[in-house]
Amino acid sequence: MKLINSAALAAVIALSFSAPGWAAENKAKAPLPDGNAAKVPSKATSRGTAAKEKADAAPSSMGQVVYQVLLGEIALQRGNISLAVSAYADLAYRTKDPKVLQRTIELASAAQQADVAYGAAKLWVETEPESQSARQMLAAVLIMQGRADELGPQITVLLEQDKANLGENLMRLNRMLARFPDKVALYHVLEKVLAPYAGIAESHFALATAALHAGDRLSALQEIRKALVLRPNWEIAALFTAQVLARDSASSALEYLEQFLEAHPEAKEVRLHLARGLVAEKRYTDARRHFDRLLADSPDDTALIYPVAILALQQNDVKSAEPALRLVFERGEPSEKNVAAYYLGQITEGRKAYGESVRFYQQVGPGDQFAAAQIRVGKLLILQGADLAVAQAHLQASAKRYPLVQPQMVIAEAQLLRDAGKNLEALTLLEQVLARQPDQADILYDAALLAERLGRMDVLETNLRRVIELRSDNAHAYNALGYSFADRGIRLDEARQLLARASALAPDDPFIMDSMGWVLFKQGDLNGALGFLQKAYALRPDAEIAAHLGEVLWQLGKREDAIRVWGEASARHPESEELRAVRKKFQP
Repeated sequence: MKLINSAALAAVIALSFSAPGWAAENKAKAPLPDGNAAKVPSKATSRGTAAKEKADAAPSSMGQVVYQVLLGEIALQRGNISLAVSAYADLAYRTKDPKVLQRTIELASAAQQADVAYGAAKLWVETEPESQSARQMLAAVLIMQGRADELGPQITVLLEQDKANLGENLMRLNRMLARFPDKVALYHVLEKVLAPYAGIAESHFALATAALHAGDRLSALQEIRKALVLRPNWEIAALFTAQVLARDSASSALEYLEQFLEAHPEAKEVRLHLARGLVAEKRYTDARRHFDRLLADSPDDTALIYPVAILALQQNDVKSAEPALRLVFERGEPSEKNVAAYYLGQITEGRKAYGESVRFYQQVGPGDQFAAAQIRVGKLLILQGADLAVAQAHLQASAKRYPLVQPQMVIAEAQLLRDAGKNLEALTLLEQVLARQPDQADILYDAALLAERLGRMDVLETNLRRVIELRSDNAHAYNALGYSFADRGIRLDEARQLLARASALAPDDPFIMDSMGWVLFKQGDLNGALGFLQKAYALRPDAEIAAHLGEVLWQLGKREDAIRVWGEASARHPESEELRAVRKKFQP
């Protein structure tokens, strides 16, 4: 077993004393290397005499020092930390050697022997009252043990010992104290400790932070406003103010940042945070104005170019988005380049530059956009006249490159086969995968829809019921199964129950509304059906929904309305088989 520092104690020290000044002495008095017992005897050679002169107890021989160090380290290696603590504590109290005291504190803290750690830390400060390392270690012990009354004086001395770096140390104070358990008590300790520094902005920042951690937002705002009076253009304090305000209202925080920027237009960090906050509130135009200003000041900053490009896309401003995305694609971080390549693929595909689109999509690496990009490559290869086998090979290679997307690639390959009229081959492909991975819900669902096309209703029902077992919140599975019953006019009560469940899961889905309208129609409730179908058609003027709505209107005697709906839908969807069939049925 190896153990130099208590992990918690080390974390406190590492976070707290990394600043200039406080960090300097830490480097000069680093902890003993693990297991290196020879460090104590070597110190005894150079400083042993001085240490012994300070000791209150009888002096120890070199042999006894070496023996106890070895005893402690061997005990530690064998997992007997209690014996190690005992050996080091005895040696520390007899020699008062700073490194032995430090080692004792570390081991006692790790062993949760609070009294030993506290006693050794107190002794070290008494032995070396001017040592920052000693006071830092005592402060760390007091923090871990929650000793509020004793902590304040130690913080006071530490701040006074490093006046040259007072501002930085004040800013790091709350990180140093982060593990103190009683945040309210800590806040009151700091009120007393920092009272002499009322004219320093960083002091009020430290108090504001402590107040916020203690749950006192009003005091946090009061203190941070005092800091801003002393330093009106202090961006860190402005951002802290917005953070506190945002806990009650995001709009209040954004309003404050806007006011701060009016007074201090050069505040880049505030402008950046404001722009991001506006994006979160979907105020894209306002956000883009701030990002454009930031980009004007730093035209080569890809971290700014990227959000400007995405915001331009949000606003359908392809003219602005494309050059920005190309810059991100050339210079951005890998994750940003992936997104840029994907959107550039979409933009170039939109103007039918399919060769360029394929090249961009192929540059999208593993990540969130990978599957969608490679599926588009497969479809575009077909559009460019490639053989179906070439597109299939691309999707298969993509699945091997990034196995996490294999189900999506298989479904996409089945879609290519289905588009080519090869429904049986598509179903066979999906069933081959299901034979190896029977619980792939997405593949089960697509196989069910293909089975319906082939008239294999047993497969459709079996697959959809399995999807529902695997994903009880899958509204589409309930909808597909319920609609299949309704369309065939069978098990209508069960169909209605399934569709009611689908509607509860996705109440705003127009296709589920269409299905519910259709089952009501099949049950003879024409007026109930009309309400669902009209709402579905208003949300999504789909060809199949139009066919159903027209048929219900026709049956209700509203034939002119039915003909109008079919005519409008046929103009939008001239290729629709459903519309052709229903019009032939009622308008032969």
